[in-house]
Amino acid sequence: MRKLIIMLMFLSFSVFAEPVNINTANDKEISTALDGVGDKKAKEIVKYREINGAFKSINELSNVKGIGDKTIAKNKKNIKLK
Repeated sequence: MRKLIIMLMFLSFSVFAEPVNINTANDKEISTALDGVGDKKAKEIVKYREINGAFKSINELSNVKGIGDKTIAKNKKNIKLK
């Protein structure tokens, strides 16, 4: 029972995550704020941004390796550009 409670506490952090600015956040901030985006995908987002410049639209995230339309749709409310 105790393990279940601890697990639910950790899951609740991602459900109530603060919106993240994908143009300024580091990989840790991105992976914490976005559901289905772990460290590897968050690093890819930062790498893409460094090479291509700031994201102009949320849908541009689909150009990042490992980020698909479902991930974008799931996180739309938590993604900021400015």
